[in-house]
Amino acid sequence: MTTTAPQLNGRVIALAHYSARALLEGVLDRHGATFHQSVTLRAVVVTGGSVGRDQLVGDVTGSLKTDESVVRGVIEELTAEKLLEEEPAEASRIRLTDAGRELYESTTAETAEISSRLYAGIPAEDLAVAGRVLALITERANAELADA
Repeated sequence: MTTTAPQLNGRVIALAHYSARALLEGVLDRHGATFHQSVTLRAVVVTGGSVGRDQLVGDVTGSLKTDESVVRGVIEELTAEKLLEEEPAEASRIRLTDAGRELYESTTAETAEISSRLYAGIPAEDLAVAGRVLALITERANAELADA
């Protein structure tokens, strides 16, 4: 039986996204975390573990395409759960706690195993093309949003 690949469009992208996100959320649920919390923790990690609160809000708002108030609420949740904390010397900065780093590392390790299975056997050149196409679509969508 031969399967014809579907034409890339919003539905194909959404189906892939939501299928993979469901797997991620299964991991996060087991750890008592949400998708928004995971994105926020990752944003702190990629900055080296400490970031200005306003920069963090901007980064996560841009990634999730949500309101600042939602992201500020997520930061407060993570702070209340002692996964993030204010920098003692500079209250405008947020840093990862040991518990936050542990949560991030354990969920990242679990999702890396899932990702490995999902991407297994796909040629590197196909992944590179898909990456370029999706980056271009994201860039164009972000430009449309900025003009809206």
